[in-house]
Amino acid sequence: MGVFRMQSLAYNAKQLIRLNNKHQRDVPKGYLVVYVGEVQRKRFVVPLSYLNQPLFQDLLHRSEEEFGFNHPMGGLTIPCHEEAFVRLTSQLQML
Repeated sequence: MGVFRMQSLAYNAKQLIRLNNKHQRDVPKGYLVVYVGEVQRKRFVVPLSYLNQPLFQDLLHRSEEEFGFNHPMGGLTIPCHEEAFVRLTSQLQML
């Protein structure tokens, strides 16, 4: 089941990347847009390499459980506190 879920996650992430590339020209190649927050969402542009990191994948799994893959903002929506997301991405920058 884990392999199927990971393939589903990767496929849907690729779909979102294509969607982002079509609609958001200000996103540099190799990056994607994510919207973070529980009520009011803030836009972040993050490197695609984060998709390979276990910490970020865990965050995506949690997002999938809450939102599925229907992202009304047009980018990946991650329902967590902005401070937690900033902490996590700071850790990923050090890797």
